[in-house]
Amino acid sequence: MVTDPIGDLLVRLRNGAQRRFETVRVPTSKLKRAILEILKREGYVDSIEDEVRDGHPVLNVRLRYIGEGQPMITGLERISKPGRRVYVGSEDIKKVRNGIGLSILSTSKGIMTDQESRKSHIGGEVLCSVW
Repeated sequence: MVTDPIGDLLVRLRNGAQRRFETVRVPTSKLKRAILEILKREGYVDSIEDEVRDGHPVLNVRLRYIGEGQPMITGLERISKPGRRVYVGSEDIKKVRNGIGLSILSTSKGIMTDQESRKSHIGGEVLCSVW
């Protein structure tokens, strides 16, 4: 049993990118799918596909690489953890790496990036940062 499913997702993505895997297999959930959809929209992953493995639904995530096999995802950081939640207002959302990366927030309007959250003036729980 995984106590931090978002942390598990981030570790799988980081390890897959470091080892230059083409795809990474992740147990599915609505929250993980929403996070991966944002990463796909922002260009960090190529595609997300549904699959059933041993009777359990999984997501196959195709990682994106640039140049000579350099992964698009160079860093991931879990901000809000199960033992310590981090909430911010829309004015207090910090830029990741001076705007190069992005933060993913869980808001009352759903999962969104830091830019979308600032634009719609909605704060929430900072889940993770990606660069």
